[in-house]
Amino acid sequence: MENLNEAFRRTLTEAIGESNADIAFEAFDSAPSVSVRLNPSRPQVAFDGVPVPWNPLGLMLSERPSFTMDPAFHAGAYYVQDSSAMFVGHVARQLISKKDRPLRVLDLCAAPGGKTTDLASSLRQICGDSFILVANEVMKQRAQILADNVGRWGDPNVVVTSVDPKAFSPLEGFFDMIVADVPCSGEGMFRKDDEAVRQWSEDNVALCEARQRRIVADVWPALSDQGTMVYSTCTFNRRENDGNVRWMMENLDAELIAVDAGFPGVYRTELGFSLVPGLVKGEGQYCAAVRKNGGSEPRLRQPKTAKGPSFSHLFDVPMSFVQKNDTVVAVPKVIAAEVEALEFLRPLMKGVAVGEVKGKDLVPHADLALVSVLAQGAFPQVDVDRKTALSFLHKDPIVLKDAPKGLIIVCHEGQRLGFVKNLGNRCNNLLPQGRRIRMDI
Repeated sequence: MENLNEAFRRTLTEAIGESNADIAFEAFDSAPSVSVRLNPSRPQVAFDGVPVPWNPLGLMLSERPSFTMDPAFHAGAYYVQDSSAMFVGHVARQLISKKDRPLRVLDLCAAPGGKTTDLASSLRQICGDSFILVANEVMKQRAQILADNVGRWGDPNVVVTSVDPKAFSPLEGFFDMIVADVPCSGEGMFRKDDEAVRQWSEDNVALCEARQRRIVADVWPALSDQGTMVYSTCTFNRRENDGNVRWMMENLDAELIAVDAGFPGVYRTELGFSLVPGLVKGEGQYCAAVRKNGGSEPRLRQPKTAKGPSFSHLFDVPMSFVQKNDTVVAVPKVIAAEVEALEFLRPLMKGVAVGEVKGKDLVPHADLALVSVLAQGAFPQVDVDRKTALSFLHKDPIVLKDAPKGLIIVCHEGQRLGFVKNLGNRCNNLLPQGRRIRMDI
C-alpha cells in the first residue's frame, strides 16, 4: 500500500520484528480474507472452507459468496467474522468457568456483534442457561445494528445496552468477565478499509492509547475480585497493546494471565498475542488477559414479581414476562435478578421481545421466530424453496395456499426466517422493514 508511511513501518517493526513486518507489508497489498462462524443452535450450513485453528465453529472461505442472497445468513445460522477476531473468543473460553449463580459477562465495545455472538455460543456451551451476557455499544446507531445481530443469533440470555463505559461503575464487582475490544488506530483494518490507512498517524495512536486507558479505568470498578478482563484491539503497535496492558498492571492492580495460544503464525508479544496478515490468513488482532486483584461482589435482591400476560407455552425454558405499553418481553427466569439490576441502564434489548398484544391477538416480534428457546410446535412452520424465501426476505407478496391460516413461521431448509399471517389467498409479511433485502433479487 503506497499510503503506508515510514512512521508506520517503524512502528510495526518495533512491534513484531523486521522480518515479520516485511511479510505483513507484502500481505497488505493482497485481498482481505473471508471467514464465517457457525451458530451451534441452528441447523448447520455446509461451506467449502477450512477450519479456523482457534475456533471450532469457524471456517476460512476461499472466496466471498453473496451472503445477502443466502436465507441462512438472515436466519442467523452463521456470522461473517474475521478469523483473527475470533481469537478473542479463544482466549475468553479458557477463562469461562461455571459458578453457583449465573456467570456475568460484559462485552464492553460490542458492535456490530461478532464477539458478542461468539461469547454467547461459548457461554451457553460451558454454562448452559446459567449466564448473562451484556453487550454494550455507546454509539446509538451502531447499538441498533448490534441489537439486530443479537436478535438474529437468537440467544435470550443477552442484554444490549448503549451507555458510556463509566455508566457501569455503579455496578461495583458485578461482572466476572469483561471483554474490552477497545476502539483503536485500526492498523488491522488496512486491507479492508482505505480510510483507516489515510487516518493513521503517530498522533492518532497516542490519542487512541489515552482513550483506551480511560475506557478501561472507567469500567474497572464493575469487575469483581479475581474477575478477568480480555483486552483486545485490531491494531499492532506496542503503545495500544502491550503498553496499555502494562499500564493496567501498574495502575489498576491487574495481574497478567497466561493463556494457551500455540498456533502457527500467532505472534507472541511480551504480554499478549498479535495476529498479523501474512503471518496468519486473517486480518489484524491483538489480545491479552488480566485478572483483577481486589474488589467485591454485590448481592442481588430477589427480582420483583413480573407483571404481564404469560406466554409460557411459547418457550421451552421458564420465562418471566413484562408488558410495557402493548409490548411483551420475556426474560429467562434464571437471570431475572441480574436483568433487574441492569434496568437503570435502560437496555435496548433484553431476553426476547414476544410481540404486541392487540386485543386478544398477538402480533409477534421478528426475534421471536429466531430465538433458540422457542418451543417445538409453538407456531406452524412452513418450509419454502429458495425463491420464495428470498421473496419473503425482500418483503414481496408470497402465497402459502396449502398452509394453515393464521400466524406461520416461514422456513428454508430448516432455518426459521420470520412470521407471516396467512390469509389463504395472500400473506401479510411481518418482517421488519429494516431487515428486508434491499438489493434486487
